[in-house]
Amino acid sequence: MAPILAFDRVWKQFRRGQAHDSLRDLLPAMARRLVGRGPAESKDNARRFWALRDVTFEVKPGEVLGIIGHNGAGKSTALKLLNRIMDPTGGDVRTRGRIGALIEISAGFHQDLTGRQNIYLQGAIMGMRRAQIEARFDEIVEFSGVSAFIDTQVKRYSSGMQARLGFSVAAHLNKDELFVDEVLSVGDMSFQAKCLDRMRQQIASGVTVVFVSHNLHAVANLCSRCIVLGGGQLLFDGRPEEGLSVYMRASQTFSARHGTQSRLRVQAATLRRIDGAAASTMPPHTSCELRVVFECLEDTPPASVGIELERTRDLFYCYGSAAEDLGHPLTPFRKGQTYEYVARFRAHLARGHYRLNVNVRDSRAGLFYMFAESVADFSIVEDESYDGVVDIELDVCYDAVVEGRRA
Repeated sequence: MAPILAFDRVWKQFRRGQAHDSLRDLLPAMARRLVGRGPAESKDNARRFWALRDVTFEVKPGEVLGIIGHNGAGKSTALKLLNRIMDPTGGDVRTRGRIGALIEISAGFHQDLTGRQNIYLQGAIMGMRRAQIEARFDEIVEFSGVSAFIDTQVKRYSSGMQARLGFSVAAHLNKDELFVDEVLSVGDMSFQAKCLDRMRQQIASGVTVVFVSHNLHAVANLCSRCIVLGGGQLLFDGRPEEGLSVYMRASQTFSARHGTQSRLRVQAATLRRIDGAAASTMPPHTSCELRVVFECLEDTPPASVGIELERTRDLFYCYGSAAEDLGHPLTPFRKGQTYEYVARFRAHLARGHYRLNVNVRDSRAGLFYMFAESVADFSIVEDESYDGVVDIELDVCYDAVVEGRRA
């Protein structure tokens, strides 16, 4: 099957502090250079950087591709290139079919027009006739939740209202591909859930979706394939579960806590399930074991090794405990020695993607001698909850009540 979207050895270069992807930006910059107020060529070259470097991938019709990576990894740049908002510096970008996109909160909106006028404007840009737009108009407004302000200028909308209307327009007008950026994060939780449900409907109908997000759980649940970008380069292309692990390893940082003295260093970390199955995905309440080997770089006063659990989509702090909290004495660490830390726990967690951090800390002095993020990560898979962190093993029953008494 021929791809509907394709990146072929794509490069994209920018210059810090200035962009020339439109005539509006280019003409003033040329004028400044002509009068001698522009940067010297050598300084100009020093300010250039590559947002994407030799990136190649294809997307087939009906495929759902997730793009993840750190801030500045090149995700939004790739999406804008696919949407023809900008052109590549090198390589080739190919698309076919009609595209619906939500790249930025107000992308494509005319700020001086009302919400109603912008719906018709967006439909016209996408090549739809007025009758086609009118047939979807009420559905778009109802989904967005901004009906009370539909005849207000968009510049008066909050960022959340613009995101609501922008997504609703992109998701309800006919298209072959839907591009969605992290902009959905400005909406409240209930609206995000509506957006994800709508995207599932689009996916079921065969729409090709490219989804950029830091919500790793949504990527794992929605996408059939995942690519990881880092430093403008393609780090991974394959199954979402494996892509999340690549992303978390690339996210791994040390000495991230204030006051960390970096006296110890992690050499290796492994997470396994006690039942022997792979620990990348697991159901709630699974028994697990984390083993961390670390080396002492400097003699360290008595301290305790601790573990932290965070939900990765928003870095929500779920749990933290140290060996001393479990009754173990503080331990001195000697330079050149290697130590192994073993933590066993049960993952009483609701669906989502989680990461484990470890630290060595003197609670009395309030000092961290080591802090290592993302030494391991895993996904909890279940279909009984729609959000949250803790799995409470819920069970319910219904009793019919007729005229004040049980049936």
